[in-house]
Amino acid sequence: MPRLSVIIPVRRARGQLRACLESVLAQSFTDIEVIGVDDGSPDGSGLLLDEFTARDSRVQAIHLPPGAGADGRRNAGAERAVGDYLLFLEGDFVHLPGALRAVADRLDATGGPDLLLFGHHRRPFRGRPRPTRSLELLGELPDGRLTLAGHPGLLDIAPVSWNRAVRRALHEGEKLVFGPGPHGERMYALQTLAAAESVAVLPTACVEHRGRRRPPAAADVADTAEPTDGSAPHELVDAYAGLMEFVRDRPLLRPVRTPLFERAAQELLAGYPAVTRRRRHYVRSVAAFHRAYRPGGQHFPGGAKGLRARLMGGGRYVVLGALDTVLALRRRLRAAPGAVRARAGRTLAARYYWWQRRLPLDPGLAVYAAYWNRGVSCNPEAVFRRARELAPQVRGVWVVSKNQVDAVPGDIDHVVPGTRRYWQLLARATYFFNNVNFPDHLVKRPGQVHVMTHHGTPLKIMGLDQQDYPAAAQGLNFDRLLQRVDRWDWSVSANPHSTEVWARAYPGTARSLESGYPRNDVFATATDERIAEIRESLGIRPGRRAILYAPTHRDYEAGFTSRLDLVRFCEALGPDTVVLVRAHYFYEGAGVPEHPSLLDVCGHPRIEELCLAADALVTDYSSVMFDYAHLDRPIVVHAPDWETYRTVRGVCFDLLSGKPGDTPGAVCADTEELARIFLDGSWESPANEALRAAFRARFCPYGDGRAAERVVRRVLLGQAAPAVGRA
Repeated sequence: MPRLSVIIPVRRARGQLRACLESVLAQSFTDIEVIGVDDGSPDGSGLLLDEFTARDSRVQAIHLPPGAGADGRRNAGAERAVGDYLLFLEGDFVHLPGALRAVADRLDATGGPDLLLFGHHRRPFRGRPRPTRSLELLGELPDGRLTLAGHPGLLDIAPVSWNRAVRRALHEGEKLVFGPGPHGERMYALQTLAAAESVAVLPTACVEHRGRRRPPAAADVADTAEPTDGSAPHELVDAYAGLMEFVRDRPLLRPVRTPLFERAAQELLAGYPAVTRRRRHYVRSVAAFHRAYRPGGQHFPGGAKGLRARLMGGGRYVVLGALDTVLALRRRLRAAPGAVRARAGRTLAARYYWWQRRLPLDPGLAVYAAYWNRGVSCNPEAVFRRARELAPQVRGVWVVSKNQVDAVPGDIDHVVPGTRRYWQLLARATYFFNNVNFPDHLVKRPGQVHVMTHHGTPLKIMGLDQQDYPAAAQGLNFDRLLQRVDRWDWSVSANPHSTEVWARAYPGTARSLESGYPRNDVFATATDERIAEIRESLGIRPGRRAILYAPTHRDYEAGFTSRLDLVRFCEALGPDTVVLVRAHYFYEGAGVPEHPSLLDVCGHPRIEELCLAADALVTDYSSVMFDYAHLDRPIVVHAPDWETYRTVRGVCFDLLSGKPGDTPGAVCADTEELARIFLDGSWESPANEALRAAFRARFCPYGDGRAAERVVRRVLLGQAAPAVGRA
């Protein structure tokens, strides 16, 4: 029987759950069981629970039917637990290092109390961890075994489930359960405090409370979010009534009635301003609560300090309303000087756009763009072409910069940004596809559907994770980034790894569409004849080995610097090998040296065709490796500055660990070593083939050539995506 049972209810925690679970399993105190509970979280959080269950015997997963709710998840975990003490942890929080050892030691030192309260740090959604008032209050309480009756200040400790260890015998003996609704967790916490015959405190931060972003209109972000229509305060009256009944049914708890009632009266009064409907009913309900549960001899402070409490307890709705009117009038008078603000002048284009947004949406119109309007390419193009076949009723128009118009195929409709038709399309289209964000001036209308296709599998950290890497962020405005993320309805994912990273890096309400990348469909569908055509068009003669060298850019460098001596590499490999050099598209004029075996393909419009033409890929940290892995051809990592890159730019996993699934093949750090890999045959050795197979299994699970079809059917046709099958 384990000493501690750690129960982790999860709901839409895919991006944070791995860190949560690892923080528990990495604790120095190991006499634990970990129970993860999922009720069909739409982001696939349950899949992560299964992954950890398979790799660590201390973890077990419970999968409930959808809709069990926060209370159902917590109660199910508690019913399964067999540890001496129950600890709850939210899926996006973490246990700090040494936390469970500190908890176990404190339990032993205080003789096994019914309840142990411990501290936490709060980490805002964007910010650094900081101590909390609860942690400070714990430090002011005496050591030893306490009771609520003797120390009412215990009620000032945050009433949540994840800052306490509850003796399982108390939980089961008192039949403690989490109730439904937004106040169920709070009432459970207060019940544990009321029912405990002995309470100990640990003034140490054991949990990091990580703030979760609540995007606008986040209807499905969390099923525990409090309603905004005024119903939550009404439910709070019933919740506290239930708590007082719990105490009333237990005569031994008579000493705690007064502190609990006073806490209830205080919170019910604080909830009054949030009531937007049925205020008279709320006041009457609170007054009835006072009459039913107010202990004899309890009094509110006199004078102005206790005025509102006395009015609320007496049901004086009219007087309360008059007081509110006076206070509101005073606030308006104080704010009047700042209420007059100048309005920015509107350009003709802005007025036209505003007018067009008043017209109906066109359900048969989709807008496509890629790489900041650089042309027709990448995942949006693959979706566009598949939509022409499967959803011809939805016509697509591409947004293309003026200097790229000449490269647009003649059969593709396009528009230049800033033109009158451009504003009309933004206002009237129903569907939007892009592999980067649309400009900030786009106003998303109700009914419009935005699909973020992304354009790579993340090795480097992205989005909000860049906050801790200033060289990577380069002055990125994270507030504006989040506003753009809030426009997404779908986030296309190439693999489960990407799904997890996108959920953490771009927190919002977008649904993940784990379809595979549409642009990679060609790797499964290209014929030998097509590959031969591509090689011929590039000037690669039959029988000649082609190596694609595709390094990534570095945010901390202004231009392209090849860390590979290309001429020396080609001289070492001889004339039977041609090296295709593809610098990152951020760099203009990469400056590829002249050599008969070097082919500058930096300006080639399709990286997919270059991958098809190459017999092997050499890269450093470019996401092209994840795409190229679909071809099941050798990948060699040339990483001379890995430590610098991962320190300055930040990475999601250790590419050079050598572990299956992390490293795609041979690894080198200089030109001579790279040449030797190709000369001695190790570039395609059995060991590196095994690494490539594991890498491909992790990052290319949907390489069946139907990713674009899955996106089209799900988004444009509203159909279930076709099943995945290997090509």
